[in-house]
Amino acid sequence: MNITKRTARIVIIGAGTAGIAAATRLLEQGFRNIVLLEAENRIGGRINTIPFADNVVDLGGQWCHGKVGNAVYERVKELDLLEDTEDHYETYKCVRSNKQTLPDDIADNLKSIAFNSIPERQAELVEFRGSLGDYITQKYWNEVAKLPPIDRAIAEEFLENFHKFESSVEAADHLYEVSGRGHLEYWLCEGELLLNWRDKGFKSFLRLLMNARNDEADDLGMLKGRVLFNKRISQINWEGAGDLIIRCWNGEVITADHVICTVSLGVLKEQHTSMFVPALPEAKVRAINGLKLGTVDKFFLEFAVRPLPTDWPGFSCLWLQEDLEELRASERFWLESVFGFYPVSYQPRILQGWIIGAHARHMETLTEEQVLEGLLWLFRKFLPFDLPHPLRCLRTQWHANPNFRGSYTFRTTYADELRTGAWDLEAPLLDVGGRPRLQFAGEATHKHYYSTVHGAAETGWREAERLNTYYRSRTHRL
Repeated sequence: MNITKRTARIVIIGAGTAGIAAATRLLEQGFRNIVLLEAENRIGGRINTIPFADNVVDLGGQWCHGKVGNAVYERVKELDLLEDTEDHYETYKCVRSNKQTLPDDIADNLKSIAFNSIPERQAELVEFRGSLGDYITQKYWNEVAKLPPIDRAIAEEFLENFHKFESSVEAADHLYEVSGRGHLEYWLCEGELLLNWRDKGFKSFLRLLMNARNDEADDLGMLKGRVLFNKRISQINWEGAGDLIIRCWNGEVITADHVICTVSLGVLKEQHTSMFVPALPEAKVRAINGLKLGTVDKFFLEFAVRPLPTDWPGFSCLWLQEDLEELRASERFWLESVFGFYPVSYQPRILQGWIIGAHARHMETLTEEQVLEGLLWLFRKFLPFDLPHPLRCLRTQWHANPNFRGSYTFRTTYADELRTGAWDLEAPLLDVGGRPRLQFAGEATHKHYYSTVHGAAETGWREAERLNTYYRSRTHRL
């Protein structure tokens, strides 16, 4: 039977940014038979905007990062949806675990060294063979040496905190596992890097892609009736040249001509050996093993009134060595990786905290009461004033959720050793006639914009275009 654009059965695994971008673009290109299988009971994947306090919070993607070359920004720039975020992430107070606040001049000096050491594709990294941690640490101490004498303990405490901050940007457990050279392949979009969605959340972008109706919160627009929820995949059989067979965990079987798999790298790592029949090619497995989906979690604390004094834009936690040793020996050890708390735009009564890595994964296993108790202890330990008791505390659990197993992707030093990267993850699996059977999309498959929503969207469009090009060339041949 001759398969055409109108009859081709396309199954997209996952209704996150990449899945929605692929599905909406395919429909625009004239494909008709498209269904999305979503393991969660909602769309969005790692975009999850929920009502909280005065409007909404984003449990996942929160900011549009940059303007130039950013597909998300390009799509919304005329719609007055985005706004530059206040400079809380630069003007925060640095507080030590003895309640001492670093004087502004010392804090500003150390911050400027740290921020300037972030390698924006600096020439120094081209030949650099070590990790991002090696690079930033060397650069930091070289610059500190040029300053007026500074207490070495304070400089070390600040560097430790900055490492955690920067690890949260990368989604790494620590910066010594992040490739220094690989950092050059990541493209920063120029312009404000923290563009917030005002009081609407990142979900606004997905609603735009789907052309959803403004008056209906859950309208799926052009994807109405095409997204099947709670459909966790147990197996994708892509053998031979006939139908691809998709088995869901509940036993349901679905057949397709093309599958676009947008599951997270964390899910691929955990399940690829059982999910794909036959096994994936060696090059693809190398990429799955070499790249890493790290854990970054958030805390949202709602208060009855603005929690911090007006001259406190936010604060970061600098641990004295003896306090840290005491903490590590206690059941609150996970608090070591909570590196700071900051306000949220359009949410004056909220504080947002961040935690990374292995300690974040441990925090996810605790009860909400234990988490709140730990955070309140941390506030008492660091702050030279009393915070009011929060009305509500929310924490994310991106790693514990089997449909994600983490937050976003980075390029490891191990990926360098394996000589692999997003290009191997992206590569489609074709049949002997060159027909794409099994395709891969999602932020981890983007060579330059991995870890971002704009990267995820571009990969969805890329795979839609791959199918469009295939059917266009077939039509010409016919």
